[in-house]
Amino acid sequence: MSDEDNKDGKTLGLRSGTQTSRVRQSFSHGRTKSVVVEKKRKRVFVPKSGAGGKPGTGTGSGPRAVGISDVEMERRKKALKAAVAMEAERKVKEEAETARREADRAERRRDKEVKEQEDQDRADRARQKEEDEIRTKEEAKAAATVKVEQAAKPKEEAPEPAGTEAAVSRTPNYKTAAPKRDIKPQDDKKQNRSTVGDRRRSGKLTINQALSGDRGGRQRSMAAMKRAQERERRKMGSQQIEHEKQVRDVQVPEAITVQELANRMAERVAAVVKALMNNGIMATQNQTIDADTAELIVEEFGHKVVRVSDADVEDAITAIEDDEKDLLPRAPVITIMGHVDHGKTSVLDVIRKTNVVSGEAGGITQHIGAYQITTDDGTLLSFLDTPGHAAFTSMRARGAQVTDIVVLVVAADDSVMPQTIEAINHAKAAGVPMIVAINKMDKEGADPTRVRTELLQHEVIVEAMSGEVQDVELSAITGQGIDELLEAISLQSELLDLKANPDRPAEGAVIEAKLDVGRGPVATVLVQKGTLRKGDIFVVGEQFGKVRALIDDQGQRVNEAGPSVPVEVLGLNGAPEAGDVLNVVASESEAREIADYRHQVRKDKKAAVGAGATLDQLLAKAKADENVSELPILVKADVQGSEEAIVQAMEKVGNDEVRVRVLHSGVGAITESDVTLAEASGAPIIGFNVRANTPARNAANQKGVEIRYYSIIYDLVDDIKAAASGLLSAEIKETFIGYASIKEVFKITGVGKIAGCTVTEGVARRAAGVRLLRDNVVIHEGKLKTLKRFKDEVKEVQGGQECGMAFENYDDIRAGDVIEIFETESIERSLS
Repeated sequence: MSDEDNKDGKTLGLRSGTQTSRVRQSFSHGRTKSVVVEKKRKRVFVPKSGAGGKPGTGTGSGPRAVGISDVEMERRKKALKAAVAMEAERKVKEEAETARREADRAERRRDKEVKEQEDQDRADRARQKEEDEIRTKEEAKAAATVKVEQAAKPKEEAPEPAGTEAAVSRTPNYKTAAPKRDIKPQDDKKQNRSTVGDRRRSGKLTINQALSGDRGGRQRSMAAMKRAQERERRKMGSQQIEHEKQVRDVQVPEAITVQELANRMAERVAAVVKALMNNGIMATQNQTIDADTAELIVEEFGHKVVRVSDADVEDAITAIEDDEKDLLPRAPVITIMGHVDHGKTSVLDVIRKTNVVSGEAGGITQHIGAYQITTDDGTLLSFLDTPGHAAFTSMRARGAQVTDIVVLVVAADDSVMPQTIEAINHAKAAGVPMIVAINKMDKEGADPTRVRTELLQHEVIVEAMSGEVQDVELSAITGQGIDELLEAISLQSELLDLKANPDRPAEGAVIEAKLDVGRGPVATVLVQKGTLRKGDIFVVGEQFGKVRALIDDQGQRVNEAGPSVPVEVLGLNGAPEAGDVLNVVASESEAREIADYRHQVRKDKKAAVGAGATLDQLLAKAKADENVSELPILVKADVQGSEEAIVQAMEKVGNDEVRVRVLHSGVGAITESDVTLAEASGAPIIGFNVRANTPARNAANQKGVEIRYYSIIYDLVDDIKAAASGLLSAEIKETFIGYASIKEVFKITGVGKIAGCTVTEGVARRAAGVRLLRDNVVIHEGKLKTLKRFKDEVKEVQGGQECGMAFENYDDIRAGDVIEIFETESIERSLS
């Protein structure tokens, strides 16, 4: 910017110490194009004051740039003031920051100096203390040596005074005090320096001293003296004290590692390995030895052997003998059994005043149910409803094993059926009393006498036939005889005098188990002894857990369940097997140990199946399996009992040519891992009352795996039978249709041999099969290549007519041979 511009008032400046901000603006048509702020050092611009105005205010009427108003000038002045204020504030902050940093550095320097001074003082004190200790010990040793020498001199020889030059000369290897001499006061400082220097050099060994053999008063260090004293102390202690060997009771299981055996004996592992080697056994610390070898080693080390077994973990489940005075009456457990569709669930619905039948698929019971009701007179009764289908044999057997009374339901219009007979056998095997309920008395054709008569064939004699088994005629539709049935149950339970001790750890039986999506593994348990409470730790089969919740048959949460009470138990780590026994234990570690042991035992049993077979037996079995077609399937069911029933039903499907093989069965929804296994084995997935989750459905659609859903076991078994029937080879049926005799054989170039024949019996067809007989011996079997009548190709030739025949891929025909003509029919077979 030029001086002329300054004179015209186009540039405005404000004093600000050594630095100034200058704003340069250009205007065009009254609008600002750009603003540039520049910093100049030691240059101050003072705006020209107008007429009658104060310098630097810009409010006068002096020359002003064209287009700049008073408002604009005022705004520019405010901007300059703000810039100067910001610059001043920044400088103040920088100066304060610099002062703070300097103060911090000075503080750190002071702290460092103080610390160094303290360390130096501490080191000087330690060094001075060490020097004082050394000097004191050396003086004591010198005095002791002088006394010993004086005592060794003859009595006539006068002893020399201690501390003289002669005493010092006789002990050249010890540093002694120098003879006293008069020291002037002015030499105190010099004497102190020489004394400190002599003391500092007194313990050093020079080259001249080393070569001349003179140690110059060099003594043993304190560490060496301490080591010597420690050796002496240990030597004296070992001579005086002899430690007595401690004999231990060592638990020896069926198999144990060398290191674990050494730890139990509190012996060194190397010593145990050495003992094994001395006995001819080369084993490292990580190898396993058997119980007999471990017992030999334990006795060799002088310990006592305590043989234990893995099965000892079951001892945690103690069998408690209940005292007679602790027994209290309990509710009876009644199991409803009988043939399918004889009205078992309907009878129970009338008793419970519910309608379970309406919610069952196909109108049949396919799960075992547990319920508890209270009669009108206040009596508690626990009921188990079992399925009647032939596939649910195991469920009926479990129901008979945990029950007190069996109610055998027989339809009056259908009489005794196969599952009725099976239920009778289960009740007899369990040794429980039976009550016969003759149902459907409201139907036409009901004949209770026939039912009682047919029961006699199975050694069931009812009271109406002068027997001991109670029988009641009833109808689940009209309610007839229901009260009589309950009265009979109460009478039978009074005769049994059922009691249990509720004040003991609970014990029960798993009636059913399933894997619920929201609640996890759930087991329906019938408590038989004790009381099961919320928070109890239990083990059931191969699973264990802690009771997280108890739910009764009405769906209500309860805090405890006493004897004869069926409840759903939540809190298991996995779904147990139906029929497993639940036991309450003291701690979770015991429960886990027992469950792991049972799992290992089951695993070993599976691995041992077929292990004893010889190689010839394995080869024979493999050869037999080559001729058997298999239908592989995967089964997933809603509860464990249904899964067991389906697997057992599948084992019965098939014959010598085809069979169904269950690759995997489980409880719960169909997962993606099931789809992967099905794809690898080419098997369909059978879902019984379960569905596939979303990832499983997507994977099945992508990989082409078939998933079939069923809710009725009838349909499932029928479809599997139909699918297995498709693997059966078709039956070939052969039908004789005629004979032809060869009269002459003609050889035609390009065609081959043609047999001139006469149809002697039946008819000859072009599409039929033929056999060539020579002296009544079959020498060829095949099909006709051509059948001609005169020069025309015909489909068939009637009996008594002549024709020409040629065989496919066969020319060894002669006059006099006989051709047998037959047709084959393929008949499909089925397993039903």
